[in-house]
Parts: sequence; C-alpha cells; structure tokens
Amino acid sequence: MKFCKTYQSYIQGHGHKLPAVGFKKLKKTMKRCRRVSTPTCPDHCRVCDGTFFPSLLKEMSEIVGCFNQRAQKLLEVHLASGFRKYFLMLKGKLHRNRTGLIQEGKDLVIYALINAIAIRKILKKYDKIHYSKQGQLFKSKVQTMHKEILQSPWLSELIALHINLRETKAKSREASALFHGCYLTFKDGKPSLTCELFDSFKIDINLTCSICLDTVFDPVSLACGHIFCYTCACLAASVTIVDGLKEAKSKAKCALCRQQGIYKDAIHLEELNILLGRRCKEYWEQRLRMERKERVKQVKEHWETQCRAFVGI
Repeated sequence: MKFCKTYQSYIQGHGHKLPAVGFKKLKKTMKRCRRVSTPTCPDHCRVCDGTFFPSLLKEMSEIVGCFNQRAQKLLEVHLASGFRKYFLMLKGKLHRNRTGLIQEGKDLVIYALINAIAIRKILKKYDKIHYSKQGQLFKSKVQTMHKEILQSPWLSELIALHINLRETKAKSREASALFHGCYLTFKDGKPSLTCELFDSFKIDINLTCSICLDTVFDPVSLACGHIFCYTCACLAASVTIVDGLKEAKSKAKCALCRQQGIYKDAIHLEELNILLGRRCKEYWEQRLRMERKERVKQVKEHWETQCRAFVGI
C-alpha cells in the first residue's frame, strides 16, 4: 500500500477529527502547475509558490498546534500531584484512567511521526516535479518559524514518558498500551532518544548539551527545539539561575542555531529529566553536587546585590 493511502486510512480511522496534510489537494496543485508550465518548471513557480506552500504551511501550523496542545495537557495530568492534582480533578481533567492516558500518549507520538513522514514525502515530490530544492528551502524556513513538528519539545517528553512507564510498568496490564518503538540509546557514551515507525522512519534526538558537551542535566528545550542544560541555557542567555530564562532579552540567541527570541518559551523537560536520572545515576549524582554549589553561589550573589541596592550602596 502506498504511503498516501496508509496516511489517509490512519487519519480517517480516528473518531475525532485531527488536522492533517491534504495530499490530494497539494497533488492537484502540482498537476495544475505542470499543465500551465514548461516541461521543466522553474525553481520559482507562480502556481505552486502562490498556492502550494501557503496551503502546506497552514496545515503544518494546525498539526503542530494540535499536537502541542494535546501533549501539554496529557503531561500536565500525568505529572500532577498534591494540590495540583486535586485542582485538575475539580476542573474535570482527571476523569480518564491511567491506561487511557498512556494510550493517548502513544497515539500522539504516532500522530507526530506519521505527519512528519507525510510532509517529508510531499516536499520530496515537489522537488522531483520541479527539478529544484525549493522544498528543502521551505522546510528550513518552517524550522525557523517553529512549525516543524519534530522540533516540538513535547515529542521528546512523550517519548521519555513511554520509556519511563515501560521500565516501571512492564508487568502490569498497562504495559500493552505502551509504545515499544521508543528507546534511549548510547553511542560512544552520548545519549539520544530514538523512535521508529513503520520500519521506514527513524528519528534521533541528541541529548548532549552543545555548551558543556555533557549529557543534558535538568534539560530545557528552547522554542527552536534545541535542548540544553538549564544552567547552560541561562549562561547562553546572559541571565542568572535566580532570574530564570523568562528574563532573557529578546535579542539573546540560541547557542546552536543562533535564532533570537527563543528563551521565553523554553520548557522544562521533566520526563526526560527523570529518565536520564535513572539511566545515568553516577553522572547525575556528580552533576547534582556541582549544580547545587553553583546555584547556592548565584543565589548568594543575587541577594547581596539586592541588599546593596536596597541600602543604596
């Protein structure tokens, strides 16, 4: 079965309507382009540039928006405890059982990956028809706009969630709902999250901080999708741990891709933090001691500065 049919079958198989890539509509646009253009369509086609890319960008925005919203709510419910859990019960968000939450997480991971495949295939077809690299340039533009679903920090969190649950719930009835295509792998001592789908698509999320060059500790994901240690991200943003990333200036750049304005929407990856803490115990304990010293030092300096300002010194 061709992927297009597989994709349409997957989307139609969900009772609730989810945003999707309009394969048929986009293919019609490309066919219309071939009818009105020369046999070898130029890199910039008025038909495709005016219809194909805006339409695809809209669909990608809807897909990543839907995925982020659903994943955020699911993880919020899963990680809730104490008063927060009671508050969510009052709001009616905890009516689903645990197995249902696990299944929803699995469905969301598959939804993200299958849409990533769909987008990759339609852009590949575009470049093949146009004998160009406009599809690749469009993909780079979308990444800069943070509309690429594989950039979503919630994808890393959902993958980490399933690995954590698989290790702790292996003998329970909930294990059948877990996603077994997700793994934490180590190559030359460097960790990465790996996820496979349909034996044809594989993603690897690097978990080495590009600043300290160690395994990410207390990881945060910036709006651009790059993952750093929290203290390293604060250092790159020129803010203290006490102030936090929310206080970063809009001109502060990502240490890896050099994009601006990506710190205020940074997300703490709590499930990933739990996973790495379990798998890298010796490193985690050593790093924890170092981080505590640095945080105590910065807190002390912060209050000394505040006291001086208060007394007018």
